[in-house]
Amino acid sequence: MTQDQPADSLGEAFGVVARRLRSASVAALSTWDVTPSQMRALRILGWHGDVRSSELAQHLHIAPRSATEVVDALEAKGLVARSADPTDRRATLVSLTPRGVELMEEVRRVRGIESERLFERLSDTDRAHLARILQQLQSD
Repeated sequence: MTQDQPADSLGEAFGVVARRLRSASVAALSTWDVTPSQMRALRILGWHGDVRSSELAQHLHIAPRSATEVVDALEAKGLVARSADPTDRRATLVSLTPRGVELMEEVRRVRGIESERLFERLSDTDRAHLARILQQLQSD
């Protein structure tokens, strides 16, 4: 099935839309030289505040070594900073820098524009139904 062919099932249709959103997101992130995994790490830091690298790895569902590589890349770009954990001097906390916060806000804005372009063809009623359905599918 190509993107131009109609989906045979609800799952396939959902997959096509998800791929379109992901493609738009990856394109937006490339503007800032940030990978999707790096952006996920920034979002986790935005939600949870300062965290240890091991905690970040757990949130990202990746190996601690992989989290270290993500943090190294983000730190090199000035988007995160490491500091000593005041409760355990052997541990290091990772936090967003002001530049990291700015990037997150800008990416969120651009992603919102891209999402709006995709969903603008839906009526307000359809959008409300879709939002309700997606919320229901997200719950356990």
